[in-house]
Amino acid sequence: MRKIADLDRFDRQLLALVRQNNLEPARVLADKIGLSLSAVLRRLRRLRDEKVIVADIAVVNPALTGSALTMHVLVQMQQAGPQTMDNFARAIVHHPEITGAWDITGEDDFLLKVQVGSMEEYDAFTRRALGEDKGVHSFTTLIAIRNIIENDVARRPLRDG
Repeated sequence: MRKIADLDRFDRQLLALVRQNNLEPARVLADKIGLSLSAVLRRLRRLRDEKVIVADIAVVNPALTGSALTMHVLVQMQQAGPQTMDNFARAIVHHPEITGAWDITGEDDFLLKVQVGSMEEYDAFTRRALGEDKGVHSFTTLIAIRNIIENDVARRPLRDG
């Protein structure tokens, strides 16, 4: 089992700030949490080295990249054996429409986040990625109507514009 990182209140404040904007200059972060610039830089380096911060990413507006439709797809496998599960997990990484995937508990085996530009694209995706996979028993599509929180960005709704 992985050890939980030892985080103090400054680390937690720093993490909250970089979750909102990971491009914020360290000197601004230092001012906001009341530490020196060198202390903030040291903490950020440690948080990255310890894999508390695993990536510095950009949250992309799907409407502006041609992927305005988001679906969450619950996938149920024929048999939930290790080989079937592993084969499916290896196969789905090759589909760029899948922007998130989880192995889950319950009646379904996987939860996929799928982003496409149209229902026609989604239909083609499901035929290719799910319909042709012999291990897939069934799937259920949940269509996202609006985005409330994405990537924990400031814990507030994203805006379209």
